[in-house]
Order: sequence, then C-alpha cells, then structure tokens
Amino acid sequence: MKPVSYNTSQVKKMNVELVKNALKAQGTVTKASIASLIGLSVATCGTILNDLVAIGEVIEVKPDEPSGGRPAMQYEYNADFGCVVCLLIKTEDGIHWVSYSIVNLIGETVEEASLELMHIGVDEVDSLVGELLSKHSNAQAIGIGVPGVAHCGVIGVCDVPDLAGQSLGPYLEEKYTIPVIIENDMNMTVYGFYHLQNFEEEKTFAVVTFPKKHFPGAGFIVNGQILSGNTKFGGEVSFLPFGISREEQLLQLHTDEGFVRLAIQTLTSIIALINPVSIAITGDLPREAQLEEIYEGCVKHIPEEHMPKLFVKNDTHQEYMKGMVTETLESLAYRLRIIEKR
Repeated sequence: MKPVSYNTSQVKKMNVELVKNALKAQGTVTKASIASLIGLSVATCGTILNDLVAIGEVIEVKPDEPSGGRPAMQYEYNADFGCVVCLLIKTEDGIHWVSYSIVNLIGETVEEASLELMHIGVDEVDSLVGELLSKHSNAQAIGIGVPGVAHCGVIGVCDVPDLAGQSLGPYLEEKYTIPVIIENDMNMTVYGFYHLQNFEEEKTFAVVTFPKKHFPGAGFIVNGQILSGNTKFGGEVSFLPFGISREEQLLQLHTDEGFVRLAIQTLTSIIALINPVSIAITGDLPREAQLEEIYEGCVKHIPEEHMPKLFVKNDTHQEYMKGMVTETLESLAYRLRIIEKR
C-alpha cells in the first residue's frame, strides 16, 4: 500500500475542521484544551482560532476573574455565523407539500414550516428559496429532498411530474450563487434513521417505503455510508422483477394479500444483497399487524440467523428532515476522500 500524502493546503483545511468540530462538541474551551483534545500544537490551534475569530465564526469569551495568575482566553463556536436551508418535497393523494427548516451551523432549528401547494415546479421552488434566502442572508448551502432520482442536481424519475427532468440544482446555484444539494427522499430518510439510532459502530441499515398511490422505494446505509449507486438509481425497488407489469404491481400493493406478498419479495431481495441489521418499513400502506406474516414469509427464503429486525414506522418526517439537515451541514465541511491504491 502506497503511503498517503497531503499538500500544505489540504493539511490546513483538515486542521481547521478539527478545531471547528472540537469547538462544536465541547462548547467553551481554551487553546490548550483544544490542542490536547485534537493532537495539534497550541501554536497551530492559536493561529486557526485567530483566523476564525477574525471572520466571526468563533467568539472570544472573556475569562472568569482570576483567582491567581493570568486566566487563559476561552473560545466558543458561533453557531449563528451561518445557516443552511433545507426543503423536503412530498406528494400525497395528489396534494404537494414543501416542508422547510432553517438550521444553524450546530444543527439547531431557527425556523420551520410546512406549506401545502396544488402545484410544484421549478418556479414554485425558486420562489420559496428566494423568499427564505432574503430572510436568512447568512445561508451557506441549500439542501432539497425530492421523491425521485437526482444526479448532479438534475432530477430524473420523480413523483412530482413538473420536477422530472429539471436541472433544478444547477439553476438555483447559478441564480443564488450558493451550493445546492438535491437528494432522493429515501436516501435522506435512511440517513436520518441511521443518525437517530446512535449506533456505536458503523452498521448496515435499510428503509423501505410503501406510499399510497405511488411506487415503493428504498434507502440503504452500508457500513455507515449511503449506498445510492452509480447514477443515484439505487433503491428503486419497484423495478425488481416481480413478474408483473408496473401497473399491476401498483394495484396489488393496495390489497392486503398483494401488499404482503410484494413486501416479502422486496425485503428478501434487500436482505440477501446487503444483510442489514434492521429494516424500517414505512409509508401509508404497511401496518404493524402485518409484521409477523412478512417476517415468516422472509424466513422461508432467508436463514433466520441472517434476518434483520423489522419494524413499521408510518410517519418518517422527522427522519427525513434529520437526514437532509445532516447531509447539508456535512457538505460545508472540508472532507478529503482518500483512495488507497493497492
């Protein structure tokens, strides 16, 4: 394995992230305590802190009155130095919803609301984004969750017809000169579930949703990382070879017998492929009373020692928003992806 090397700029950016993360986690700290915590020299931490104080991202906190000797200056992260704007686009029974949350840089909610709209297209999203950015001029990124496939900010197959095929991300980035992330709703929901579980180590986890009047979808976390695939098509489980047309699939999903049968086929495929520790079954169609039958149907194909925990959670708004907020905040951090060549 070849040793990994970094240039000076990369090292500095990584060190800045270490300092900021320590401040966010610890609250009010001194230079010496940060240096001890993250393993950098006091001088390096001091330089980084001075730069962050100069732009307002870190605040100097006046030391307590000395009981003897000169007290060390303390620092805390300025959570309101910036914020992110997160939008969730949903559709239910022909009615479209946009929920938004404005979150500061340590994840605290500043403002949130849900709007019911009879129509959602690029213009409606643009109008709402413009309104929110005018109120929150310190926004540093926009995150948008959509019920469909999104790749490089371009929306493909989507349950909201007027967003399908639209280059929403590039359009908003050019207009507002701010980074825009557009993600699949299931990827963000599974990411939210995963973070709310507070696993002590990296796990493999799945969410499958069965919405009313729409095709099912899924989201996967594999060893702590979102698995979305080459073109972000991963999780489109309605395209599994069920041996029936998509139209017939939609009809059968809305009958008790058909739903259980298709759910078993879907879950069995997921278990065999990624072997998750748990699967959350979500959406309007599943019921707690169906879990035992679904489980028994799965163990006809999957050895029981490999079966994940199955549970039903119909309302996943909290998880969806948690995932979108987490992903958007993480997009602000400097992350160097290391590819090791063997």
